[in-house]
Amino acid sequence: MNPYLAEFIGTCILLIFGDGVVANVVLAKTKGNGGGGGGAWIVITFGWGMAVFIAVFCVGSFSGAHLNPAVTIGLATAGKFAWASVPGYIAAQMLGAFVGAVLIYAFYRRHFELTTDADLKLAVFCTAPNVRDPVTAIFCEILGTFLLVFPIFLMSDPTFQMATGTESPHTLKLGLGALGALPVGLLVFAIGLSLGGTTGYAINPARDLAPRLAHFLLPIRGKRDSDWSYAWVPVVGPMVGGLLAAGAEKLLTKALH
Repeated sequence: MNPYLAEFIGTCILLIFGDGVVANVVLAKTKGNGGGGGGAWIVITFGWGMAVFIAVFCVGSFSGAHLNPAVTIGLATAGKFAWASVPGYIAAQMLGAFVGAVLIYAFYRRHFELTTDADLKLAVFCTAPNVRDPVTAIFCEILGTFLLVFPIFLMSDPTFQMATGTESPHTLKLGLGALGALPVGLLVFAIGLSLGGTTGYAINPARDLAPRLAHFLLPIRGKRDSDWSYAWVPVVGPMVGGLLAAGAEKLLTKALH
């Protein structure tokens, strides 16, 4: 599969399952409506973790399953991805996220109509802080994304050493196959549980900006504005976090060698 198509499909899948779990929890008259309590937050964070796992599982072998401009920029900065491919990857991710958000609106359209709280309708598409403090919000998005991208750099496949009859045994790297996507899904789940309570942990510009644009364009009955005054935070914060993670990875590599 073409890697750009893979990024489009993967990010679309990510948003369908990710925005889908939010819609199922917060919209009126759904089977999963949880009223916004602590239990509902666990459902949402677990749903997003599984969304990442499924998306990475589907397209990881074709594109590396970045599914996130902050990951793409971070990998390119660290010298692990070609800069020439960055614009195409980001465009595919943004388009995939937009299409995924539109499909979720179509899927839950009747429940959007039955929901009277315009803030909950917006929450299906994008993030927002519970406390309006831009400095705190951007710090949280930077740190959350750093703790997404930097651990990805550190993750490695298991290895074992095989005797070869020489003084130096041969080391073989074992792939995890489909399970290789699971650590990233669990990482996103952990970030949501531990660090998601301030801003809703966008940690992905495509995940937030493209669905926010979908909210702006879609004919959602009773919707509010798309909170554009905050929209820069889940774009700039993750990008900075990805760059800092790349810098930390370079420093660590230099120190170890």
